[in-house]
Amino acid sequence: MSDTPLYSMLGFTDSEWGLLVGLPQSVLTAASAATPDSARKTRAETAAGLEVISDARASASTLVAAVAGAIVSRVGDPEIGEEPPVIEPSDPIAYTEDVLGRAAEANALLVAKAEQADAETYKHWLVEIAESVVGAASTGGVLGIGGEAVTDTERAFRDDLAKALAD
Repeated sequence: MSDTPLYSMLGFTDSEWGLLVGLPQSVLTAASAATPDSARKTRAETAAGLEVISDARASASTLVAAVAGAIVSRVGDPEIGEEPPVIEPSDPIAYTEDVLGRAAEANALLVAKAEQADAETYKHWLVEIAESVVGAASTGGVLGIGGEAVTDTERAFRDDLAKALAD
């Protein structure tokens, strides 16, 4: 067995791997922060995003499965009840802009270094995480009745993320 890290075998440097591993959880946080919610709704959004991340460990894409495994080993496995802390950025707008910038950087990296199928699967997965988070809890309404399933700001983040990941 080799001592070479998997990310190196996939053709990435340590810093590039850090970008790819950090981005899914950052997408989750930015999608949740797109519209301020109650703590209960934010927890539901976080749980929905973590489930998509956790499930990706079974991805046919070696890249996505490896990234998902690295995230789960770092933040905890929701399948066994481990819950990481909910992250709420102090400046959601600046945080979102940073995440979109890192998404564009990851897109360029994937285009340059990853197999096309892995790159497309990873990018689709990021949008799937955002979709899951923004659809996890409605905003507004009374006692869970009514409200918007996806707000304009959540929709805008999801759309901006998809644009940042487009070739």
